[in-house]
This record gives sequence, structure tokens and C-alpha cells, in this order.
Amino acid sequence: MENRIKNITAVSLFIIIIFGFMIGNIVMPDNEISYSERRTLARFPDFSRQEILQGVFFSKFEKYALDQFVSRDDFRSLKAFMVFSILRQRDYNGVYIVNQNISKTEYPLNEKSVVNAAGKISDITEKYLENINTAYSIVPDKNFFLARENGYLSIDYGKLALIMSENISEKVKYINIYDSLSIDDYYRTDIHWSQDRLIGTADRILSGMGAGKRASDIGYVKKELYPFYGSYYGQAAVKTEPDTLVYLTNSTLENARVYDHYYREYISIYEPERFNGTDPYDVFLSGQKPLVTVENPDSTEKRGLLLFKDSFGNSIAPLLLAGYSKITLIDLRLVSSDALDRFIDFSEYEDALFLYSTQTLNNSYMLK
Repeated sequence: MENRIKNITAVSLFIIIIFGFMIGNIVMPDNEISYSERRTLARFPDFSRQEILQGVFFSKFEKYALDQFVSRDDFRSLKAFMVFSILRQRDYNGVYIVNQNISKTEYPLNEKSVVNAAGKISDITEKYLENINTAYSIVPDKNFFLARENGYLSIDYGKLALIMSENISEKVKYINIYDSLSIDDYYRTDIHWSQDRLIGTADRILSGMGAGKRASDIGYVKKELYPFYGSYYGQAAVKTEPDTLVYLTNSTLENARVYDHYYREYISIYEPERFNGTDPYDVFLSGQKPLVTVENPDSTEKRGLLLFKDSFGNSIAPLLLAGYSKITLIDLRLVSSDALDRFIDFSEYEDALFLYSTQTLNNSYMLK
């Protein structure tokens, strides 16, 4: 009798759980965006006879069901807890944690990609920058500070730098910023560096470019936005303390004219209202845009900079404005290099800087 009661209880609980999740998935409205994963979630697929016969409908439906499963983030967190805390695995899909600092493995070194990046920079230099002072800098990712000394796979950063130097145009000088940075200059939960920690790095770049003024010559007011859950927080799916997103401002930056060439409109250098959007890092220059020009209203020297960059450039550009009357930011992931002369008068610029992270150089085929 006692065993029968236990069996009935177990079966009843199983049925309740199964049907409970089924009803929950039916009743709960679909989410459009996963803020933790920084991506759009799958929607219920269109129903058609052709897609059913081809099996496409069921493939799309499976993706939709996984994306919209009730309490999905809780189950992801539970899985991450099992991986890190119970099974004691060192990483979860390439994501690892060292002293609450979350990073993602970048390995192996793609030498052909680095050669391609050097070639792309050289081609642009020869085509557009003949009479312009040109340099490049490499932004080390967090693995540079964390991976090797903690036993994780890591690319050879020295070899990456060597490949760049051997394959890039002799006209393009190198400004080394590696030793101006440390792991403390990056957010714990994100891939990016924190702007308030970049004064020294900005000075290194301005000095290397020959600009007459430094970021450290100017006073800034620190603004803080909390809580900041970076991109690695969602990928790791672990519970950890959030960061505080920091941006530095002053009257010059608040009065700067910022023109978005793609949408043909003026925007702000900082847009704190975007902090609660899909990607809080979009606070800086409204996120990723093909072409943006920032003009310094207080500059006493007419000096222009072309900044070819990835997402790291958005937060350091306001500091570099200390040495320039105008900076145009160019994201070659979003605009073709062949089309640049349609938007830019290169005679208006004295300097050009290619500022790319090691991740971009190691995956450079995204550059157009």
C-alpha cells in the first residue's frame, strides 16, 4: 500500500510538472529579446504547406520552442552552476571565470586573418591616406591578462604583433598600448574597457600621433550607470555582481556636434537613455554605426583624425577629442572601404589611426 501511494505521488508530480510547463509555455507571452544574451529570440514560424513538406517548419519551431521556453534563463543559470560548481569544469562553451572576471577564450591564432587585416590597412593607406600621418594600435583582449597564467588556451600575442608588423605598409607606424593597460581597466562582466581607466592610454595614442594636447590636460566629470551586466555575464549564465558603467564628460563633450552619416542626423556623444536597451554599451556614440563625425567646439587647433575602429573605439574617441578639432569614426564591419570617398573628404584630415582589438584582427574577414 505504501509503495502504491509513493508511485501514484511520483506519477502525479511528473504529470503536474510536464503539463505545468506545457501550460506555462502556452500562456506566457513570447519575448522579443534576450537581454542576457544580447540577441533577438526566435518567433513562431509562418505556417505553410511547403515548409512542412520540406521540414523547414519543424526546424524553425524547435528553435522557437527552445528560445521561448518558460524560465529559460533560470535553466541556463542552473546548467552553468552545474558546470562550474558541481562538475568543476574550467569553462562553459569557452567562457571562464577568474576572480569574478569573466572572459571568453580566443584561440587559436588565425595567422591568415591577421595577414588579411594588415593587407586591408595597407590597401586603405595606399588608396586614401597618402598624405596623412597614419598609425595603428592593437587593443589586447582580456585573455592577454588572464588566460595563460591561469592555465587557459591563449593566442600568441607577440606573434600576432609580429605578423602585423611584417605585413603592414611601412608608412603605417605602430603605437604600442599594451603596457598602458591592465585587467583592472576592463569590466568584469564585459569584453570592453572602462572609459575612466583610459586617460593614460588616450595620452599614449595622442602622443604617438603627434597631437599637441593630451586627455590628461582636461578635466572630466564622472557619470555612473548601475547595474551594468556585460555581454559575458549573459554568456556565462552565472550570478555575479554587476559592474558600474562609467563615462566621462565635460562642457566640450556635451557641446560636441556628432553627425551620423548613415541616418543623416545629429546625435549625442553619450546617450545614457540607451543603458536600458539591448546593449548598455550603446551609451557611447549610440552603439555601432558605419560613419560618425565628432566635432570639438573648443578646439583652438584645426586637426582632424580618421579613426578606423571596432566597438572599443567608441569609448576612447571622446578622450582623443582632446587633441583634435574633428574625429570621424569608421567601422569597416558596417561600411565598405571602397565607398569611403563618397562620404569623406580626406584632405580635411591630418591623422589616421587603425585601432582594432585582437578579436577583430583574429577574425578580420568581417572588415569590408
